[in-house]
Amino acid sequence: MTQTLTIPRPDDWHLHLRDGAMLQAVLPETARHFGRAIIMPNLVPPVVTGDQAAAYRDRILAALPGGMAFEPLMTLYLTEDTDPEDVAAAHASGLVKAVKLYPAGATTNSASGVRDFDKVRPVLEKMAEIGLPLCTHGEVTDHDIDIFDREAVFIDRVLDPIRRSTPGLRVVMEHITTKNAADYVAGQERDLGATITTHHLIINRNHILVGGIKPHYYCLPVAKREEHRLALRAAAVSGDKRYFLGTDSAPHTDPNKESACGCAGCFTATNTMSLLAHVFEEDGALDKLAGFASEHGPAFYGLPVSDQTLTLTKSETAVAFPEKIETGDGPVTVFDPGFEVYWRAE
Repeated sequence: MTQTLTIPRPDDWHLHLRDGAMLQAVLPETARHFGRAIIMPNLVPPVVTGDQAAAYRDRILAALPGGMAFEPLMTLYLTEDTDPEDVAAAHASGLVKAVKLYPAGATTNSASGVRDFDKVRPVLEKMAEIGLPLCTHGEVTDHDIDIFDREAVFIDRVLDPIRRSTPGLRVVMEHITTKNAADYVAGQERDLGATITTHHLIINRNHILVGGIKPHYYCLPVAKREEHRLALRAAAVSGDKRYFLGTDSAPHTDPNKESACGCAGCFTATNTMSLLAHVFEEDGALDKLAGFASEHGPAFYGLPVSDQTLTLTKSETAVAFPEKIETGDGPVTVFDPGFEVYWRAE
């Protein structure tokens, strides 16, 4: 029997598109299903000024295939030298929708991130004044903190003090991976939201390590214990408007993933909506999928819900997703959930 579900066209509130040949190859994978996306600024060099964000947006739009409609929502990379007035001007122009905080060294291309949080206080105060959200990669980078504890420690040492000292600052905890983070969001009444990735709803740390290292499941923040995955699923399917989709889809070529020091990131743009339909159906929450993928994010960012739609169709035949996306830089492996999926997005 065929089953269908039609939802407003979804948006991706955390996306890596890279640049150049990689951008040209992976952009259609997102634009096929998503109307808008918050674009990560961690290029080399990073996107730190309004002018650089405008130039990157133009490159994205130039790479968009004819016949596809997609709006990149630009962000700025927060550094200790970021100019509050440049941030305010970029926001006032309508170009920039958020500023991204990377603790220095936390993930791919984060070397230009923040070490001394006191140095970015003027920027955060300006953002609170103008209502511009701060998107956070929520991990500390202290060498004495276990990698599986870095998100929880970030909440206590960095995030909560920033929010207390900057009233009115709107924050998105991106790609949360722990029950600690889900509980923290649930305990806050305003000015805080969280994105949850597709892959963190599906894998735990066993998937990465048991039976041999699986580099295409390695991401940062790294997947945690099963109890944390279940907490994320409960948050995602709850209908709570504070949680919304941010895939953190992050393309790396196979040689850069399958190496002695492989890159962090899962590429999920191709099959995210089908996988989400599977997850939400499995949890008896298909009626909550539209909120998570299409409605809660626009509400947080003060944008309208799309007037276009996406239809998900379930049939008795499993969907054959491509194993890889070929790019001018090399092949990129598509995230494999490890089970057959019967929902098709179109």
